[in-house]
Amino acid sequence: MASFAHPILQMKILTKPKSKQVILISNGDLRLSANQKCWPAQAKMEAALARALKSEGWTVARAHPLDARKQHGFIDSQKMGIEVFRSIHPDAPLIVAECVWQYSQHVLPGLFTHCGPILTVANWSGTWPGLVGMLNLNGSLTKMGVRYSSLWSENFTDPFFKNGLRQWLNTGVVRHNQSHVRDLALLKLPDAEVEIGRRAARQLRRDKAILGVFDEGCMGMHNAIIPDELLNPTGVFKERLSQSTLYAAMQKVSDDDARAVFDWLRRKGMTFQFGEDEATELTENQVLQQCKMYIAAVRLADEFGCAAIGIQYQQGLKDLTPASDLVEGLLNNVDRPPVCSALTGKILFPGEAMPHFNEVDGCAGLDGLVTYQLWRELGFAPENTLHDLRWGQHFRGAGVDDYVWVFLISGAAPPAHFIGGYRGATSERQPPMYFRFGGGTVKGISKPGHIVWSRVFIMDGKLHCDLGVAEVVALPRAETERRWRETTPQWPIMHAVLNGISRDQMMARHKSNHIQVVYAPNERQAHRAARIKAAMLAELGLEVHLCGNVNLK
Repeated sequence: MASFAHPILQMKILTKPKSKQVILISNGDLRLSANQKCWPAQAKMEAALARALKSEGWTVARAHPLDARKQHGFIDSQKMGIEVFRSIHPDAPLIVAECVWQYSQHVLPGLFTHCGPILTVANWSGTWPGLVGMLNLNGSLTKMGVRYSSLWSENFTDPFFKNGLRQWLNTGVVRHNQSHVRDLALLKLPDAEVEIGRRAARQLRRDKAILGVFDEGCMGMHNAIIPDELLNPTGVFKERLSQSTLYAAMQKVSDDDARAVFDWLRRKGMTFQFGEDEATELTENQVLQQCKMYIAAVRLADEFGCAAIGIQYQQGLKDLTPASDLVEGLLNNVDRPPVCSALTGKILFPGEAMPHFNEVDGCAGLDGLVTYQLWRELGFAPENTLHDLRWGQHFRGAGVDDYVWVFLISGAAPPAHFIGGYRGATSERQPPMYFRFGGGTVKGISKPGHIVWSRVFIMDGKLHCDLGVAEVVALPRAETERRWRETTPQWPIMHAVLNGISRDQMMARHKSNHIQVVYAPNERQAHRAARIKAAMLAELGLEVHLCGNVNLK
């Protein structure tokens, strides 16, 4: 059991802020097991943060106590978050300290009405994904129009953090260098490329498309929900489906059809790391259930005319079935197991992926659909996916001397992105802490090459998109394995170098935990495709920003 000694004073009642006192809250997961496992790291982070504040002559009061029964000190529900904020003076300087993945909805009601300066702070760690949680909270606050500042650090003693903290304590604001961002409206792109993008946008608006949404609001990602009045002008509309519909459709899939999908994957060379213990290991039974989910998802997409779908899974389905991650990776691949209609027997969507937006991230769904259709038009491999902007470190060696990001996601990554394709893909059991019924992932190492990255987000009541180019680099196998151990070794990994963007610039600007990626044939075509995509998104009504070294011709 974790020790509950804590260096931060517990705040009991609503009082006017004391001079040079900061109020601290820590938002957590909805899942008890995750909060308990991550609490010791959070407590260590808060102690380091308290020391940093003390060195600046400030004290810190914790707005909510540690719960000895639950064995953690996180806000773990929206109900609790609202109660906590009732004890916080609306003018108090407030720090949201994050060492873990957090459900933003727990604290958004209180932050929405808070009047004092807000600082979101994350630990720089691959193991404890506070920076991923903070990025989601930042994107959600941006969508809500709440003013905030952000900082991040490995140990909270480095000059970048200390200078930023001092600035916030003195002024209530931290200003970061965002010179890497250029507004498309102020730039001139080649006319021929602009016309290609505009033509693709006009076709999408004319033909229209449906996003099949299997329950919105996954894992507190408020920023991932696009209101219909912003989405519909792009020509894209939602078909709101229930995960119970997907589960019911799974029950109608025959064992033989599920077995056929599984056999197809094994013939392609995909490896499954099976064991016998359902509670801790991947089993054939779990994978066959995932094969049923895959077939059911494709059939429902056909029934409702969906051009892309998103499965929430984390809440609801996790208590019924194995994880959806294997399903998501297959859906995003053009070369995937065939699925026949239960009514007509015809193959559904032959020669096409069924773009899937992981965790029902609607911003990624719009982006993924646009990217898929445009890359088809350009004649490029259209497989695209989101990843978490998980973590990174500088790497020197094997021809690389750069800051290399770890892009990592539990599902959605298509085998076409991996070195060796299906033969380079393995399926491992999802961690029991989050996935009681198991289920396999689609794990692989993303192949070296050039990509276009992007993120659709909501700011000032409008749809925006940041996009840029990056290079996926090959790291020595030992370094890849080390990075996997530092993060989540069951998940697919991409080693990405963002052209013309530093670590801190990316963190200061990015409005989501997710980042969308798609390959281009070469570096020149990556820049060209980024320009065309920018023109298409602008024609759809988004405010577009080119980030980093995107060539203008």
